[in-house]
Amino acid sequence: MQIDSARARTMNDTRNRILDVALEVLGRNPEAGMGDIASAAGVVRRTVYGHFPTRADLVRTLTGRAVDEIAGVLTEVNASETAADAVWVDFIARLWPLTRRYRVILALRRGEYGEEIHALLGPVDKTLADLVERGQDSKVFGRHLPAGILSQVSYTAVFSIADYDLSSGNLGVRAATITSLLILGVPEARAGALVGSQR
Repeated sequence: MQIDSARARTMNDTRNRILDVALEVLGRNPEAGMGDIASAAGVVRRTVYGHFPTRADLVRTLTGRAVDEIAGVLTEVNASETAADAVWVDFIARLWPLTRRYRVILALRRGEYGEEIHALLGPVDKTLADLVERGQDSKVFGRHLPAGILSQVSYTAVFSIADYDLSSGNLGVRAATITSLLILGVPEARAGALVGSQR
């Protein structure tokens, strides 16, 4: 019984290591193959395929993990009764540490796995659109685009800035938050006040 438990723990650790390494490898090169991921994880290809029979399975699992984490953050901040623009600021502050890890999902979403990733991200997209619509109804967000599109453009801008920041390191969460608020139609003075001294 203890041997089985130890084996299961080892397999789970290996699986998690493969996922963590896959995020890094695919983050650098979204076209990387299973062999590249196996090599970076220090395992043979057969081990990777033992956990993820196809590249699509690996991408699906990575996306599911991202969705769970992002949805958790979004659900937590969205539960408050605060104004939609303040909720958005809180969401981006908590999302920022995840953006570097999961930015590859946005790149993969534009590729061959686009439809599947789009479907998995559906609940997050809907909650974001609802938040933006709430902000539009209370007149803190603009109506220059429908809520669903506006939320996606603003959200994607955050990941784009995170991607740029990874290589240059000179923007940060403050720039990402203010930029996304401006896209949402929040006046610059209000955006700056909402963000305050966030770095």
